Amino acid sequence: MAEVVSPVPGAGRREPGEVGRTRGPPVADPGAALSPQGEIIEGCRLPVLRRNQDNEDEWPLAEILSVKDISGRKLFYVHYIDFNKRLDEWVTHERLDLKKIQFPKKEAKTPTKNGLPGSRPGSPEREVPASAQASGKTLPIPVQITLRFNLPKEREAIPGGEPDQPLSSSSCLQPNHRSTKRKVEVVSPATPVPSETAPASVFPQNGSARRAVAAQPGRKRKSNCLGTDEDSQDSSDGIPSAPRMTGSLVSDRSHDDIVTRMKNIECIELGRHRLKPWYFSPYPQELTTLPVLYLCEFCLKYGRSLKCLQRHLTKCDLRHPPGNEIYRKGTISFFEIDGRKNKSYSQNLCLLAKCFLDHKTLYYDTDPFLFYVMTEYDCKGFHIVGYFSKEKESTEDYNVACILTLPPYQRRGYGKLLIEFSYELSKVEGKTGTPEKPLSDLGLLSYRSYWSQTILEILMGLKSESGERPQITINEISEITSIKKEDVISTLQYLNLINYYKGQYILTLSEDIVDGHERAMLKRLLRIDSKCLHFTPKDWSKRGKW
Repeated sequence: MAEVVSPVPGAGRREPGEVGRTRGPPVADPGAALSPQGEIIEGCRLPVLRRNQDNEDEWPLAEILSVKDISGRKLFYVHYIDFNKRLDEWVTHERLDLKKIQFPKKEAKTPTKNGLPGSRPGSPEREVPASAQASGKTLPIPVQITLRFNLPKEREAIPGGEPDQPLSSSSCLQPNHRSTKRKVEVVSPATPVPSETAPASVFPQNGSARRAVAAQPGRKRKSNCLGTDEDSQDSSDGIPSAPRMTGSLVSDRSHDDIVTRMKNIECIELGRHRLKPWYFSPYPQELTTLPVLYLCEFCLKYGRSLKCLQRHLTKCDLRHPPGNEIYRKGTISFFEIDGRKNKSYSQNLCLLAKCFLDHKTLYYDTDPFLFYVMTEYDCKGFHIVGYFSKEKESTEDYNVACILTLPPYQRRGYGKLLIEFSYELSKVEGKTGTPEKPLSDLGLLSYRSYWSQTILEILMGLKSESGERPQITINEISEITSIKKEDVISTLQYLNLINYYKGQYILTLSEDIVDGHERAMLKRLLRIDSKCLHFTPKDWSKRGKW
């Protein structure tokens, strides 16, 4: 289940490559584009009027997922193409541009296993240029190209340098170097990549030395860097072909249907907050027609009315999540919850989290998982802020399966606090860890930011010895931070810090990066204090049962 979450600044903003957008509102002709049956059907695509975050009207292309009739008035559930699903909504007939409607292709009905005919609407027909039709030419078919990287083994020499050549890192660029830009580099097989054991050094720039760190040659890594991770987070490219059968909460998207693509809960009341869900969650069917779903904020049990909730609160003794409190500093606490011992709470937590996580699937078997719930304390009790879950036994070094900050607490630093706590547990366990993929778009942003700040904090804290440039290896960064080596390398490449200069690797920290990091750390007020953590890791592999 994996995701952190701070709201998307550009949730409604236009992205490059988005299709079907026109600024001027088209004039709808009610009878211009109806199906042969005289109605708009599911699977149609057409421009739909919406307001973006700048409060401007726009007409993005959308797909009709469902149609319903309320008191003689039709409503259409639309998904905006190239937008996140959390922006899907019910719209009225007046917001549809019927002049540009695209109907789905008709497909021949094929028998299903039980002998009944079945069909699925195909993608809408696309307009073929008249010139191509007239000339009888066949339109070119887009070809998908996959880049593969052949990576040398750990102790192989890299082109242009010796196997134990040190990597250097510098806060100032060397002469003849172009200024550092924040961009993602795609590493080709011929490009040398630092290994994990060679040291890196840090240099000053423009005459004012800040820091210097050394990186290492050796083996090349997989190209699963943060830059390419962005693609793997939001698409099936780059992720495993199927989720693991035990423990994984990743959704393989092979069983998506119209029902699970649509939000089914209108509103959730949780304590003093009302939450508007972003995605589908498999709450009981009879609850999906309610205007508001009421949840107990301490045990997360759901009720169909305020009266049911009030009656439940007279019997509910909980004022904090079940399980052990393993951290407390100020008003912030963390509780460790065993998915086997507290199954009801864990399942209710998964149902709530699924309302805000799209890339994960829900399993009612919570036994293989531990849940770490972050709470904020006041006179009424410990109120849930967010949580993350992790497998009791992970063969792939995952230290997070799902991660979520509830919407009322987003953009307040709680997302990074959850991530920092997950790595603090990994430090106590003596392991390196990484979040389970794919991350949501918000989760990816939060992890990128955390990795960047944590690694820059290490590099800028290095001190030179006997006047020489300070040196550090990628393995050492990984051991200090408990961040997996692949994530360390991908972050250095995302920040464009790694350079090859005079036969060695240097990590170049430009003034802009250093100043930006210092400003970001001044805003980061919430930090984990390891002295307040009371946690003893368990060896789950030696236990007969979880």
